[in-house]
Amino acid sequence: MTKKMVLANEAVALAALRAGVKVVTGYPGTPSSEVIASLLKMKDLDGTKVEWSTNEKVAFEVAAAAAWAGHRAMCTMKMSGLNVAYDSVIGVAYSGCVGGLVIYVTDDPGVTTGMAEQDTRGFALMSDMPMLEPGSVEESYELTKFAFELSEAIQSPVFVRSVTNVAQSHGIVDVEDRVLPEGPKPLPEKNISKYTKAGAAICMAQHRRLIESLAKAAQTIEEKGLNKLSLAPEKGGIGMISVGVVNGFLEEGLEVAKKYGLDPGNVSTLKLVHTVPFPTKEVGAILDHCETILVLEELEPHLERAVYLEAYKKGKKVKIVGKEDGTLSRIGSYDATHVVKGLFSALGQELPEKFMRDFTEAEKKAAARPITTCAGCPHRGTFMAINKAIKNLKYKKDEVMVTGDIGCTILGINPPFNTLWTEVSMGASIPLAQGFVYSEVKNPVIATIGDSTFFHAGIPGLINAVQHGVNLTVIIMDNGWTAMTGMQINPGTHIDFQQPGHKQIDLAKMVSGLGVEELFIVDPYDYEMTTKAIEKALTMPGVKVIMPRRECAIQANRRRIKYSTITVDQEKCNLCKLCINITGCPAITLGDESIIIDPIQCNGCGLCAQVCNKSAILRSGDTPLSGNVPNKEVK
Repeated sequence: MTKKMVLANEAVALAALRAGVKVVTGYPGTPSSEVIASLLKMKDLDGTKVEWSTNEKVAFEVAAAAAWAGHRAMCTMKMSGLNVAYDSVIGVAYSGCVGGLVIYVTDDPGVTTGMAEQDTRGFALMSDMPMLEPGSVEESYELTKFAFELSEAIQSPVFVRSVTNVAQSHGIVDVEDRVLPEGPKPLPEKNISKYTKAGAAICMAQHRRLIESLAKAAQTIEEKGLNKLSLAPEKGGIGMISVGVVNGFLEEGLEVAKKYGLDPGNVSTLKLVHTVPFPTKEVGAILDHCETILVLEELEPHLERAVYLEAYKKGKKVKIVGKEDGTLSRIGSYDATHVVKGLFSALGQELPEKFMRDFTEAEKKAAARPITTCAGCPHRGTFMAINKAIKNLKYKKDEVMVTGDIGCTILGINPPFNTLWTEVSMGASIPLAQGFVYSEVKNPVIATIGDSTFFHAGIPGLINAVQHGVNLTVIIMDNGWTAMTGMQINPGTHIDFQQPGHKQIDLAKMVSGLGVEELFIVDPYDYEMTTKAIEKALTMPGVKVIMPRRECAIQANRRRIKYSTITVDQEKCNLCKLCINITGCPAITLGDESIIIDPIQCNGCGLCAQVCNKSAILRSGDTPLSGNVPNKEVK
């Protein structure tokens, strides 16, 4: 056993190895990405197969089959990925599993990653599947190990649900030696009544089995003693029930409340590591002991509603404080201040003005950081060209609808581009654009999407548009990586970066194979080339695809690839700010006598030089800016 300081996501990976996991799959998505990323960095994965799958549905199905074959398997994803996978998740949950099957999913209260504040506990409730909720790095390790045991004990998949403030935190874990996965197993039994949904009787029998497995999970978890109940010496007073990450704030919240003059008196606590199945025995104990119950959980009041129901069933007339009475918010992440608010409300006291002032000041200091594309990002050139093409075709900027998608490409919604109008979910940009065309908007419609997002969920939308002959321009920005979530590979990443024996999928051939007759492959570092391609596409009928192709600047920089050398002629520069206002490049700042280009940040893309009408920005060396556009530059 070795003590290690690790990220919680890495602790999950180490726990899976300790559990003897055979297959680990997933799709990149902050805040869950480091589980697979850390595994792929490990030198010795003998016997364990790890992959970034095309999307979460595919990832889960690969893992499920391994579990059906009797091996332990895990699938990882962020909360929105569970939406993609859920059709298969509920089907596999009905069938059950043989080997342990764990679904690690991370929610994002407080929206650090720009998606919906989805509470995936609702999926566990819907599908009668256990969900363990670690509140620390150590619990991430221990509960992941236990999840495999629990899954095999009840013969059903088990969720492990984390949140950003746990998954992205560091802590010390006692890491045990790895357990090697089992070797080849015989074919699983051919069992139609277990592995298919062939008829109502089969489906209802599977549903019955699933419900019974959840009841067994409740008993198994209770016997394990994972929930921590601490009852005050005397009956009455406040009972605080919390779950997951909020468990770590109870003591701090009590201390802060005392500093603001509150005497909470007798306080009992129940720290839970699961909401599903509902911990009836422990909740019943604290209901019997206390007069007032404060329920603390992030996002939706799933636990609180279950506590209300349990109190009603027991005939307990206790006061319950939480979200349903308006005391606490269903929005954002929680900290000790939420415990303080709940305690004052539970005791029927107003929050002190000093607390309100201090809390407001703290919120003001937490200023939002602007989000922009990196220096040298090829998407910058694409959005510049979209805006220029719209202008050249005599449209006003807000007269051409441009739909956006998930990933780095969505940053075109922000200044200075202000190009994109919409963002919904992975792959939605193309169907949305088709819908706007069907609504007979007056002017052309453009859909934008990144390469990884296109592989994930954009293909069906493009097929649909081609099949129905829609007049639509689709821009697939190919930077070769799943960049926003941490530079993971995708099916189109250059072969030099794929795992041994794997293949690179030719994105251009795929698009052509889908029936797209007009495909323009351009270099987004060539402002004029990309602008002309977009102008041409917008005047043609049918589905046209433009593919700006240039590697992610961060990845190129990591391999010390430098394109042009950019310098400024101070005598020619008149500080007109055109380069700043059009490119928005963070490598460019205003000096006293001229603009200043930071040579450390600048990768030599040359876009600033192409928009300078005074020829004050000089470019030397080869970008290249025309001719054969390289898919990736590998040195």
